[in-house]
Amino acid sequence: MDDLIKYAPDLAAGFLVNVKIALVCAVISLVLGTVLVSFRVSPTPVLRAAGTVYVNVVRNTPLTLVLAFSALGLSDTIGLTFSEEPSTNGFWLVVLGLSAYTATFVGEALRSGINTVPLGQAEAARAIGLTFLQSLRLIILPQAFRAVIGPLGSVMIAMIKNTTVALAAGYLADSAFVMKDTFDDTGVSIPIFIGLVLAFMAVTLPVGFFTGWLSRRLAVVR
Repeated sequence: MDDLIKYAPDLAAGFLVNVKIALVCAVISLVLGTVLVSFRVSPTPVLRAAGTVYVNVVRNTPLTLVLAFSALGLSDTIGLTFSEEPSTNGFWLVVLGLSAYTATFVGEALRSGINTVPLGQAEAARAIGLTFLQSLRLIILPQAFRAVIGPLGSVMIAMIKNTTVALAAGYLADSAFVMKDTFDDTGVSIPIFIGLVLAFMAVTLPVGFFTGWLSRRLAVVR
């Protein structure tokens, strides 16, 4: 027990790294996912093809490989560096890889939401002279977001749990990394496992409850 108390601050700091990654990735993946779905439903064949290829390739690639590509391909080979500080550089490499991966699921969720919008609304927007981007921004996407709040919540919950594989993208002291070091030093495993499970539940359960409530509150009766 003394060892657990000794390592508690390190475990808490590691979990905080996971929370920070999740918060930044949530914002970036929502923005990037919106761009992707705009490509996917674009009237321009080249944009539709680019969006389709990106989504199908990245979504069907294991996340660990995506993060490893961020560290080995982009950072070590190409030389992409966000900071001279290894921990800061590792943080942003994780954010880059995880956001690029999560955005594909966000985009597909939004595309399913767009499919729920009656076709007549897009035709009416064109009839009054709105461009594709204007109709998408003002009419289609607001309704699509309302229709898929629940699925987007599930995507965010999966992304929060995926932050535990952050170690694949660099020297980042997240909760999984600190947990492994604690196991090696103390030999205690079950209490630490339970503690981290409860910590992640304290984050993911409110997200699930909130998005479920918001989905019901903003549901559109068709």
